[in-house]
Amino acid sequence: MDPFLYSFDDYIWYLRTVNKLRAIFPIFHVSQLKKCLHVPEERVEVRDIKLKSDLLYEEKPVAVVDRKERVTRNRVVKFYKVLWCNHGEEDATWETEDYLKEVYKTFFENQ
Repeated sequence: MDPFLYSFDDYIWYLRTVNKLRAIFPIFHVSQLKKCLHVPEERVEVRDIKLKSDLLYEEKPVAVVDRKERVTRNRVVKFYKVLWCNHGEEDATWETEDYLKEVYKTFFENQ
């Protein structure tokens, strides 16, 4: 048994965390667990994500993957599929040009 886990009953588990990770909710249901088979040849790539004390991290747009325009009666709305710094291409999201210019002012200057 893992020294970081103990159970209240057969279905609810409590996670013992170090003080640094106290912001994580420590109780979870057994349905959230997934079976993990140890395969020593497979390794997860470790990325350098700087976490703040409240476990938040800064997300910045890196590149535009695709562009799209939607025409309404009165105006044209431009959408950009944005690749984010801590995510892969499969996690790129569609954002409006207005949102990107408002929140990430220097993003279009670097493109």
